Amino acid sequence: MRSDCLRTLRALSILLLRGISYTMTTVSPSCATYILTLSCPNRPGIVAAISSRLAELKANITEAQQYDDRTSTSFFMRIVFEIAPHDADETRLIMEITELAAQFAMEWSLHDRARPLKVLLLVSKFDHCLVDLLYRWRIGELPIEPVGIISNHSAETYANLDFCGIPFHHLPITKETKLQQEARIWSIFEQTGAELVVLARYMQVLSQDLSARLSGRCINIHHSFLPGFKGARPYHQAFARGVKLIGATAHYVTDDLDEGPIIEQDVERISHADTPGDLIRKGRDIERRVLARAVRYHIERRTLINGSKTIVFTP
Repeated sequence: MRSDCLRTLRALSILLLRGISYTMTTVSPSCATYILTLSCPNRPGIVAAISSRLAELKANITEAQQYDDRTSTSFFMRIVFEIAPHDADETRLIMEITELAAQFAMEWSLHDRARPLKVLLLVSKFDHCLVDLLYRWRIGELPIEPVGIISNHSAETYANLDFCGIPFHHLPITKETKLQQEARIWSIFEQTGAELVVLARYMQVLSQDLSARLSGRCINIHHSFLPGFKGARPYHQAFARGVKLIGATAHYVTDDLDEGPIIEQDVERISHADTPGDLIRKGRDIERRVLARAVRYHIERRTLINGSKTIVFTP
């Protein structure tokens, strides 16, 4: 059995070295499943070393994707593997991966797929993205654990919504109270153990300080097909320019407004007969699905930041 496993992993190594993605869909429900993501300077032997080490740990690789960025000479990889309960010693896994990471100067992350990601949701007046995320969570489509909802509007704004017991925090903001309000957001983030912040049409610009603290852990939905029509009222900007396509962009938040690494985008065709109101209505549908996909990609560890861009290992 062990020799068969090693032969399979050696064959997988050859496929991956040739830049071929690999997926095996049969996952035993009795096994623990982990997602390993990594990036490092590119050099020969990375895939072989990883697959061999996982074989030694009696792990079974079920998905593997890789990318060589020839511009930066960086290597990126996402691996999903299962391991039997009696072999699933997470402390040993971390120790073995740490040792391997030191050899290749890797930045890496290991995630137990059975553990939902703790997410803090921020919203302003328009709640369509929030409603969509909560619905996908309730039906089990998004494996997240919402730990709080923060809004600069009062709870009465969402009187018709069922938050299913998720704590709601009304944090009003003015120019004079911005720093105090953001300090409260950060406090809630830390107290709840949140791992991701989703700006579900939260119409306040985060400060450079908070953006830096949440680097790589904050996703925004911008109601425009960035990099065009940044800032306020993008649909009105698009209407004034007579565009034939509108879209939405989900990206990681940085201290440079609307310039963060893009995770997902989508578009819809429009015509000269569409009014700004039509563009807004159609745009809301795009925003919902783009944000949901971006959140899914993040929680499934499919996104790796590569400078001002992202590597997205889509399903």
